Amino acid sequence: MTEESTENDPSTAAAPGPARRLPDHPVRIALLDLLAEAGTVTSTQAAARLGYSSGLCSFHLRRLAEHGPIEEAAHGGGRARPWRLRWDDPRQSLRAADRSIGTTVHLTPEEIDEVALAVRELLAPLRAPPVPRGRGPVAAVTRLRP
Repeated sequence: MTEESTENDPSTAAAPGPARRLPDHPVRIALLDLLAEAGTVTSTQAAARLGYSSGLCSFHLRRLAEHGPIEEAAHGGGRARPWRLRWDDPRQSLRAADRSIGTTVHLTPEEIDEVALAVRELLAPLRAPPVPRGRGPVAAVTRLRP
């Protein structure tokens, strides 16, 4: 599906209110994951870490900012534009690192499919509008790659 057709897809339409659902996109998911890990990144830094072009990273960072889960971080001017995850409560960014989960598991291809389905089912009710007060966007990233 192209970017244009994704933007017009009703299943990816913005939810009413402050939290809006983003279309699933591998570059955006990777950028959210990187921001959760690094704190702030520029498009050039993201490109170097993720293996994409800086232009592509810049485009998707701007789109993420338009939808709300990230914002431009404070900087001293110049061309570099650092980005960070948006938090309603600044203390959340400190606690987020404590909730990071990473591990290596040994799975068959069938088990990979089962884990992916279980994660989707676990997160599905949390994505549906309306968003209860006190909830904010959280990058929930699962990479299941052999």
